[in-house]
Amino acid sequence: MWNGQTVSVVLPTYAEKLSIRRVIDGFLETGVVDDVLVVDNNAEPGTQEAVAETPARIVRESKQGYGYAVRRGLLEAEGDLVVLAEPDGTFLPSDITKLLIYSDECDAVFGTRTTRNFIWRGANMPPLLRWGNWGVAKLVEVLFNTNHLSDVGCTYKLFHKDLARYVGTHMTIGSNHAAIEVMLLVIASRASFIELPVNYLPRVGQSSVTGNHLVAVKLGLQMVREILRFRLGRDVPAYRPERVSPAVVASRATRVH
Repeated sequence: MWNGQTVSVVLPTYAEKLSIRRVIDGFLETGVVDDVLVVDNNAEPGTQEAVAETPARIVRESKQGYGYAVRRGLLEAEGDLVVLAEPDGTFLPSDITKLLIYSDECDAVFGTRTTRNFIWRGANMPPLLRWGNWGVAKLVEVLFNTNHLSDVGCTYKLFHKDLARYVGTHMTIGSNHAAIEVMLLVIASRASFIELPVNYLPRVGQSSVTGNHLVAVKLGLQMVREILRFRLGRDVPAYRPERVSPAVVASRATRVH
């Protein structure tokens, strides 16, 4: 729990049976996480057995794809604060505290993996991926005149529950470039957000996306296409939160739009 608010962590999983138990335990050991929700996106054999050895709960998403798993998790999470993360060992569970601190003032907090001091030796962040994420993020920043952004592909994010439901309800992309849609939905909703550097560690196992440069380039182009679609007028319903913390209300009163 954080400042009287329950905290849920959502872990979409497909090929992380070797690391998921350690990640779940890591989040629970922080002492601030009340609930870990694993979204089984047709995960490899052995994943459910690994999760069963932990207090985490699991839901199965039959539609294959990162976006479908994220959407299901955002809609199923029960905490007042909902944190998205990866079960592959690339993120430090202890970094959740960074996100939670700023949740007192913002509707959403985005992690970024592109700060050099926070990229661990052996992490899958070669120059192509680092500068590609940075470049596409800057495109978003310029086209939408928004806050500082430097990473469009980082899963580590926090949302207040109402915003999590809003994003999950309006997601349309089921594949790997859904990360940019999540970001753009937050921006289009005019919810308040901030981006913070998080540690980025070597992955346990091989990524089917960022491990292949051609696939990564294709993913980047798909993100650019989605950014342009939003900028040219994708109609997004207004975000009307049911509950807003007193700190957020106070900060909005003095915020320049």
